[in-house]
Amino acid sequence: MKSLLRLLPIIALTLLPPFLWAASDPAAWRAADDARVAAMISADPARLAATISDELLYVHSSGSTDTKASLTAALTSGRTKYNTIKYEQRDFREVVPGLVLMTGRGRFTLGKAAPFTELHLSFLAAYRLEQGVWRFIAWQSCRIPEPAAGAKR
Repeated sequence: MKSLLRLLPIIALTLLPPFLWAASDPAAWRAADDARVAAMISADPARLAATISDELLYVHSSGSTDTKASLTAALTSGRTKYNTIKYEQRDFREVVPGLVLMTGRGRFTLGKAAPFTELHLSFLAAYRLEQGVWRFIAWQSCRIPEPAAGAKR
């Protein structure tokens, strides 16, 4: 009986749904975001499909919105071109198993040719664990105003 009681926690863990095993893994969350950023910069359709949830809601700093289909179309056609994404801050917080929020700030360079559009953004993003893969499901960003010349920070 004592042996069975010692095995009970192990048995319980093996019966947990698979998405709970991969939760609470900050390295996996950063890797998923790094893969999504690389996919958006490369505009590779296969990489975008692999990293973005079918239920994506992407709200640009301008207020316009995209779905997975419309964002993928904009990126692969070249209508939208991300050149660089450089984070100043990027933090992750698991709100429930299988759902992670990412907050931060960064500098984004967009455009097909110089002069490029430079954006300084604050953002909230979400990743959801879907069939064992962390996928990008939401984005909301807003511009951070640059300080006026001579102004103190």
